Order: sequence, then C-alpha cells, then structure tokens
Amino acid sequence: MKKRWLLPVFASLMLLASPFTNDAEAATHKELTNTAYKYIGVPYTYGGTSTNGFDCSGFTQRVFSDLGISIGRTTSAQYSTGTAVSKSNLEVGDLVFFNTSGRGVSHVGIFVGNGEFVHSSTSKGVTVSKLSESYWANRYLGAKQIANFPAEEVTKKVEEVKSVAIDFSVYASRAEVANQLAKALNLDTSNTTSTFSDVKSSDKYAGAITSLQNEGIFQGDENKKFNPNSPITRAEMSKVLVLAFDLQLQDNTLQFTDVKKDNWAYEYVNNLASNKVTIGLGNGAFGAKDNVTLTQLGLFIERAMN
Repeated sequence: MKKRWLLPVFASLMLLASPFTNDAEAATHKELTNTAYKYIGVPYTYGGTSTNGFDCSGFTQRVFSDLGISIGRTTSAQYSTGTAVSKSNLEVGDLVFFNTSGRGVSHVGIFVGNGEFVHSSTSKGVTVSKLSESYWANRYLGAKQIANFPAEEVTKKVEEVKSVAIDFSVYASRAEVANQLAKALNLDTSNTTSTFSDVKSSDKYAGAITSLQNEGIFQGDENKKFNPNSPITRAEMSKVLVLAFDLQLQDNTLQFTDVKKDNWAYEYVNNLASNKVTIGLGNGAFGAKDNVTLTQLGLFIERAMN
C-alpha cells in the first residue's frame, strides 16, 4: 500500500482503534483455541519461541502474543502473574502449570475446555493432552487466568446490547468511519462487492467499506463480518489510522495511564502519540474504550483540510 500523505486529516485526533486487550475484549473461546491449534505439530525445542520449535512457555507466550496479549517469557514468570483459578473453575484460555522436574513449576499449557489443554511437550511438540491423564494429574500445580476469553454466544449478546444502546446521531458507526476515511484518502469506491457477510452491495457505504478492505485498513471479525452498525473505540481507531496512513513510530515518550505495554493497542496508540496525532484526553488517559463521536470525527477532517 502506498504511503499516505494526508496525515493532517486527523491531526489533533484525540480519539482513537481492532481488537484484543488483556481482558480479551474481542478474543473469544474460538479465537483462542484456533490460534493455539494452528501450531499443533510444531516440534519441541528447548528455548524455542518460533514455528521452528517451541518450548512450553515459548508456545504459550506466542499464542497470547498472537491475540495481542503480552505475558512473561518463562514458565515461572507466567506462573507469577494473573489470578489463581481452582481446577474446578477452569475456563478456556487459563494457563495450567505442572511440576515435571520435581523442583517446582516447570511446565505450562493452555486450557481449551473439556478437561484438555494444549501445550508443547518434549516428546510430541505442540499437542493436546487431558488433565485427567495420570502423568499430568499427578504433576498438576495450579492455574492462572491472565485474560478473560468470553464464549461466542456471550460476545454476541454483549454486542447486540451495545448496538441497541448506542446513539448514532452522536457516535460514529464503523460504516461512517469507512465513509469518511474513503473520502479523506480519495479511494475509488465504485466496487461495492464486499466479502463481508453483513455488507450488501446495495448498502449505502458498501463501496467505501470495500475500498478500505481492499487496502487492508479494515478487517472483519472471526465470522467474516464488518459490523457496519457498531461503534468504533478510540483504541480500534488507532489501529485503523496507523494502517491507513502507514504511520511510522517516531521518538516519543508520551505514555497513557489506560494503555499499558501489555495492551493490544499499545503500539498503535504510542505510534499516534509519537506522530502528534493524539495527545489523549488531557488527564493522562487515552480513553481507549471510549467510542468515537461524529463531532470529533468531523472536526479532525475539517482541521486537516484547512
């Protein structure tokens, strides 16, 4: 994608981008398990952190990193974080720990439901095992919840409630953001055939949505939906802007109290701040979970074009 020169279009954008936080706001059970399962078969390598080979903690760190969540590199570091969870209350995404060396915590995996966990074992590489297997049952130490991964049906209900509660005469929908961005970037919106399952070619902003999709600026969710009638958060907008304008990180030390380094949007928000696209809310916070308003969106464009 060619570099954009229209950065001023959103200069002073104090609001701003997609998904995955340490409370795993958009990462569901399915996304967690799909991410973990795609590495099944990768061999075990002591100290390994890549698809050439993982050790146990290198594997768990990689899966969480893929979901935008930062965790410690070693088994002991991972064991020292999160909230302790009893074996009877395990949820998908919880880290499960074992004493396989006789000297304390030495192995970790990710609970995936049905009494199973996925891990990188020394004998099989990345594989799925049962907690009830005698070897693992006898060496089980405990579990930690690092992030909350909701079930798909829970996420769907939450999004439905959000959509009903949002006043789109005040807040910008994802479709409206697509429309404004397509205009600002002077994109060709004649192609209205989108691969998003919830965007019809007859929809008002189908061309804008398709153009942004083709540019790789907007992506859908795990169900291949764009969610045109949903709001967009400042954190989500930060990612969209970085991609749209091909922003490169500049030297900057501005930090926000509500966007820590383990937040999925940290690099995007920090990028915006380093390019002076945002200064936050003025109280030390970025307002990552706040929704972007129409007034704010229009103001950014007006300031840029002037």
